Amino acid sequence: MKLVLLSGGSGKRLWPLSNDSRSKQFLKVLESPEGISESMVQRVWRQLGDNQLSESSFIATGRAQVEMIQSQVGQDIRIIVEPERRDTFPAIALTATYLYSIAGVSPDEVIAILPVDPYVEDAFFATVAQLEHTLQESEGKLALIGVVPSYPSEKYGYIIPKNDATQGSTGYREVSHFQEKPDREQAERLMERNALWNCGVFAFKLSYLLDILAAKGLPLNYEEMQKQYASLEKISFDYEVVEKEKDIVVLPYDGFWKDLGTWNTLTEEMSHQQVGRGVVTEDCVNTSLINELDIPVAIIGTNDLIVAASPDGILVTNKAESPRIKEVLKAHDQRPMYEERRWGQYRVVDYVKYDEGNEVLTKRIRVHKGKNISYQLHFKRSEIWTIISGEAEIILNEKLHKVKAGDVVRIPEGTKHSILAVTDVDLIEVQTGSELIEEDIVRFCMNWNEISRHQFIS
Repeated sequence: MKLVLLSGGSGKRLWPLSNDSRSKQFLKVLESPEGISESMVQRVWRQLGDNQLSESSFIATGRAQVEMIQSQVGQDIRIIVEPERRDTFPAIALTATYLYSIAGVSPDEVIAILPVDPYVEDAFFATVAQLEHTLQESEGKLALIGVVPSYPSEKYGYIIPKNDATQGSTGYREVSHFQEKPDREQAERLMERNALWNCGVFAFKLSYLLDILAAKGLPLNYEEMQKQYASLEKISFDYEVVEKEKDIVVLPYDGFWKDLGTWNTLTEEMSHQQVGRGVVTEDCVNTSLINELDIPVAIIGTNDLIVAASPDGILVTNKAESPRIKEVLKAHDQRPMYEERRWGQYRVVDYVKYDEGNEVLTKRIRVHKGKNISYQLHFKRSEIWTIISGEAEIILNEKLHKVKAGDVVRIPEGTKHSILAVTDVDLIEVQTGSELIEEDIVRFCMNWNEISRHQFIS
């Protein structure tokens, strides 16, 4: 069985720490068994490894999240890249073509799809591992996991079984139908019928989805599917496939499962209610501070409050009202002010757009020891790098230079450039140009050994 973790998200529900590049699964606000801060994706990948499932796992994501995943999980992770966001059916369809035409997975292989950020105990992954046997034993077209509800939630969709009787060695049930998020009274009635929370985990034989794609006239080749990806309808896999399928079984999971999609649910699972600089006075009750800024935040005598601060903004909210943030920010459009990359991270510290059209953007950048940015150039901007700390090697138009703290590097428009951190390096980058966007980049090489073959020692 192959596992595919879907990594998406718009970054709105946990704003301001999350943004279009750093969605909720990348926030390092949880704690590992060793007491180290970790993100949801790091936690899930660790659990997959503990359950001997990581070797057969892939992550499907958009281009904007690739370097974040590599930074947090590792360079060797197998990533299936979506050209653009188009909901879960296109993402899973693209995944199927990759597994079939690139990874060489047999059409008879079982594929399990799950979110990249479930907050669960290890027993959940034992249930995931049972999906393959459940699908084979039941001869169903789809096998789902349903969480046994602990209360009548109005936040989740429900899977309603045909009857109470479990079948087969794994104890699966046949599915009658689905119910979208109900009101509390409906949820109570659904629990009386032994309905299960839909946690977004399901499995199918690869041939099942390939047949659906063929019937729609869609290609089974990954490269061809990428070319047609922009024309695919934006629709969820649930609407396009699951709710149209009559032959579905569900495997109940009676254990801990939680969706950490909002600030109030996330702070319930944080080991420390204060992260970052600041003071939360002792008379504060059920109050959380998460501060990524270099300035202190003081919270005095409050109840049920969340204060979250990052380069993207500051949020102050009552915990119960925190899910409203997505609606409040519906018209808010801002470039990400903080990003993690495979080589380190950067934070935007200043941005000015002048009346004559010229823009100036200032970043503080950290490049980790032994890492390098790609060999690249820009057409619409020049850059000035001021090295704050550390030592590095820089290549400018095929010439190698050694730099250290206090050095200033000027990079005019159209200049090929790259940097390799000999030690951890901090630098200030000032961009000046007509349009300062991340898309203004032409990459020639990624690996430093390959880059160094393009240079001449100066």
